[in-house]
Amino acid sequence: MASDAKSRASVTRHRLVEQVYEAIFNEITEGRLAPGTRLIQDELAEAYGVSRQPVQQALLLLRNHGIVRDAPRRGLIVSPLEASFVHNFYEVRGVLEGLTSRLAAQRNPERARREGPPLIAAGRAAIASGSVSQLIAADIAFHRFLGEIADNPIIVETVTPHFNHLQRIMGEVLREDETMPGRIWEEHAAILEAVMAGDGDRADRLAQQHISRAATVFVARLRAQEDTSAEETRRRRVSR
Repeated sequence: MASDAKSRASVTRHRLVEQVYEAIFNEITEGRLAPGTRLIQDELAEAYGVSRQPVQQALLLLRNHGIVRDAPRRGLIVSPLEASFVHNFYEVRGVLEGLTSRLAAQRNPERARREGPPLIAAGRAAIASGSVSQLIAADIAFHRFLGEIADNPIIVETVTPHFNHLQRIMGEVLREDETMPGRIWEEHAAILEAVMAGDGDRADRLAQQHISRAATVFVARLRAQEDTSAEETRRRRVSR
């Protein structure tokens, strides 16, 4: 019985760490914890009503996943989104999403016709809600579905470890441009139509264009921000 109690306590601690991880990550994704924000364990523990231990473990996991990072004399901060990383990420993602959509069209158009339209409806409902977290969840559900019906587990295994970064990037994109959610789901609907029709070539092309358009907008924005920040740093150094 002592062993059972210990096991239950371990599961409870693990779930608590997961909950704190999700809470911090959601605040980052939704912009309440901006890039560069210092993360103080005591403040987070008080905010979430937990002890410092699950906060510490959650922050270590977030650091391991690249969502937060060490900063000299500041402890842990929210990792900035860097234009070069986002550019590289979307280059790879574009190819994978194109392949995924092609295979889905070739292998499972019937299942796409059965199960795909409710996912589009959920995305449009998320637009109406105005909730960034709902939009992100609907987007990921759509792309996960395409990965599932592509019937290639290697693609899913390759993409899954990067969903955290995808959620962060999407959060930034969706918050900064009010017209973006509508465009995203119109493009999703077009991709699904090609998949349902069994048109692998068209599905591949539309998926790659979908990723490329999002990348172009967001990478340009990040580069402009980085240029502005670099110029401000240069001016401060000159004025000293």
